[in-house]
Amino acid sequence: MHPIIRLVNRNITISINPGFLIWQVIFPLVYIFVAGFAYTALIPSVSFENKDLTYPAFLASGMIGFNIMNSTLVSGIIIWNDRRHGMFEQIMSGPFTRSHYILSNIVTIAIVGLISAGLITAVGYPVFFESVEFSLVTIPLIVFSSIAGAILFGSIASIISTRLRSSEGFNVIINTVFLFFAFVSTAFYPAQGAPQPLATIFYLNPLTYLVDIIRAGIFGTITEFIIMEMIVLAVLASILFIIATKLLTKLDF
Repeated sequence: MHPIIRLVNRNITISINPGFLIWQVIFPLVYIFVAGFAYTALIPSVSFENKDLTYPAFLASGMIGFNIMNSTLVSGIIIWNDRRHGMFEQIMSGPFTRSHYILSNIVTIAIVGLISAGLITAVGYPVFFESVEFSLVTIPLIVFSSIAGAILFGSIASIISTRLRSSEGFNVIINTVFLFFAFVSTAFYPAQGAPQPLATIFYLNPLTYLVDIIRAGIFGTITEFIIMEMIVLAVLASILFIIATKLLTKLDF
């Protein structure tokens, strides 16, 4: 078996467990079916790229992107635990190189991102099926956004894990950063109507691009602005991946 496949199998085995899968489904369920319908009285409809959506449909599609981002925490956690418990040295004593280790983490977060997107799409479909407009580009858009988003946020988690040594600092920083990404984005509410400074920050947040692309694929609202967001997401993912790779290559475990 190829070394990268062996490491990916190891990463998935230690990352994906019943607890992880329950968290990846139950948490979005609470938001979609409790918060989504509870806020419908306050937010009867949301406009997305000139298409009116119910708030539960808007939220359910946003939760796909949120879960992709949330699931990529496994990348930082794997690296952190390997550093903390001396696992990296043991891996390097086998038929593995740093390149194998880095590539296996990227493949892992891409797989986890796709699994997460599939789970939430299945869970949320009953909510947004009335507004769905699938086309030939729907699945490619969701796959692209899932992989690009997983690499981008997985790279951020990896960068954080390489720069911090204390467990307290790691947990505080990574949770703070990801909470900021989650709630200062269009995952939970639209930018329209928000104060201008806040709306501007929304579009400095890569999660906004991720959820916008997913919504465009699901609801058939592909515009020039969405294409621009795809380019930005791909460029950011590439840059952060390169930074994370260089830091991992030079890291003294």
